Amino acid sequence: MTSGPYDILKKYWGFDHFRPRQEDIINNILQHRDTMALLPTGGGKSLCYQLPALLLPGITIVVSPLIALMKDQVMQLQQRGIKAMHIASGIHYNELGTKLDNCIYGGYKLLYLSPERLQQDMVIERLAGIQVSLIAIDEAHCISQWGHDFRPAYRNLSRLREILPDTPYLALTATATQMVTQDIMNQLEMPGATLFKTSFKRDNLAYIIHEEQDKHGRLAYIFKKHQGSGIVYVRSRKSAQLFADFLKTKQIKAHYYHGGLSNAERDEKFKEWSQGKVQVMVATSAFGMGIDKADVHTVVHVEIPESIESYFQEAGRAGRDGNDAHSIMLFSESDKKKLNNQFVKVIPSIKDIAWVYKKLCAYFSIGYGEGHDETYRFNFMEFCSTYKLNTIITFNALQSLDRNSVLQLSQEFYRRATFKFETSPVNLTYYLIKNPGMDEIVKTILRTYGGIFDQAMTIDHATVAKKAARPVKKVHEVLITLEKDEMGTYDHKSHDTAVTFLEPREDRHTINRIAPDIKVQNKRKIEQVNAMLRFIENDNVCRNVQLLNYFDEKTAQACGICDVCQKKKRDGGGLAFAEAKNVLLLLLEQGPATSRELETAMPAIAGKDLLRVLQILLEDKKIRITPANRYELL
Repeated sequence: MTSGPYDILKKYWGFDHFRPRQEDIINNILQHRDTMALLPTGGGKSLCYQLPALLLPGITIVVSPLIALMKDQVMQLQQRGIKAMHIASGIHYNELGTKLDNCIYGGYKLLYLSPERLQQDMVIERLAGIQVSLIAIDEAHCISQWGHDFRPAYRNLSRLREILPDTPYLALTATATQMVTQDIMNQLEMPGATLFKTSFKRDNLAYIIHEEQDKHGRLAYIFKKHQGSGIVYVRSRKSAQLFADFLKTKQIKAHYYHGGLSNAERDEKFKEWSQGKVQVMVATSAFGMGIDKADVHTVVHVEIPESIESYFQEAGRAGRDGNDAHSIMLFSESDKKKLNNQFVKVIPSIKDIAWVYKKLCAYFSIGYGEGHDETYRFNFMEFCSTYKLNTIITFNALQSLDRNSVLQLSQEFYRRATFKFETSPVNLTYYLIKNPGMDEIVKTILRTYGGIFDQAMTIDHATVAKKAARPVKKVHEVLITLEKDEMGTYDHKSHDTAVTFLEPREDRHTINRIAPDIKVQNKRKIEQVNAMLRFIENDNVCRNVQLLNYFDEKTAQACGICDVCQKKKRDGGGLAFAEAKNVLLLLLEQGPATSRELETAMPAIAGKDLLRVLQILLEDKKIRITPANRYELL
């Protein structure tokens, strides 16, 4: 009996119904037609190629720039009993050939590749000899110079068109204007593609923007009020840890997540959050892509995102289950300057990028014509210190080299270490009896590394941590303790960055080739920052209307639930300004109070308006602020 889309949906995903437009997209693919799909974050884009892959003969190729997302999707497919593979970066040439052979002859249905892989002749040659029924391009906006994450490596998709001219394309994205959409279809040579688009409007999601000086206090207030699962987005690793630690002091269970954590640590934190054991994940933008957690009801930005596209994607991770949800942004006037400082003033020039590239090659002693497909791990701060480089501009220069396919950049926690026991097995046994907390990790090391009493062995912290069911950090601490107690020698060095060179070193030729693209990207970055600032400052037009208009979905219908709409409701039927002053004075007659306490006592006035009234009362010398930061009558 032949299975259809609904049979496959029920068998492998357990659903009885498709989400909006999914069925139409799948049927169009099954009819062997080029397809362009614009679905919002959480709209179920991955199912649109995963399900057809099971109904079509041969294999489906999925092109994605997100390594973590590829890994996550392959793992989920394998758990469902679907044969899928992703080819990671940095693997040896021989291993690449073996993996491709296994994929071709092993009955696999989906093969995930990064766009950079399509630069390799071996990959193209192997794909030309197999039956490819569908090519799915995820994050398709990356192929457009006008897209917010332009990656020239996506232009290599034309090579697939050459070797597989009859294979249909499916291009998917969550954020694209009309201009970007048209550019995607032009670049992919699919002018006759059927376009499927759902509205970007989210009726259940309230976009709220607050000007806030006490972000910590407001954050605690938010998650006490909204006790469901939440995400807090920050811009730095340090901020992630600080905000998470603060929430814990307020008895709110929170984890922090960023690219500097080991894979084991990220997996552990994500697992506890996804299972509801932890309420809030405080994270950098490294967190979120491909996350399938429908019950996130609150997303908070405590710093201004660099673009409306990024904001829209991150905010859209709230309310995927259809229940009421909030996307809240907390900002201060200083944050606007900070945004320019972080994203405009530190945009690397062509000269900056050329200098960083030259010094990177010198750092690893890479000669002209060398370095192709080689991976190097290093400590980023040590590299900058060696050549007295500005850290932010240098990192942005590396990102630009990554974006333009000169190299592949990854931030990772990696500790290359060796260890050798300098004592006898008998003495070690007595030592562990006196130090029982180290027992499991030490025994795991002994089981994993034979001969470690005789010679120094390279230790993989993640492997030991996984086998011992302990955090990676704990493995490192145990090894340090063993050396301190003269039980062994621990030689270790930390790395937080890795680069894989995608082409041989050719200084001037390399930079001159990518210079025109970099100029376009830099100009686009400035435009995006300015658009984000205009969005924040415009408190006269419904937030939802502003977002929809940005993505060329023209509408005049206000959402009724954003901060702008709520303010208009209050202005029409809430506290008048004069009345608000009188109520405030009456409240303060009962004793000093904080702005948070006053706001709770006056729900009919917005926090921003309350601060304005308080400022006027301060200027009129009706009230004052105490050393304890409370307001009281004069």
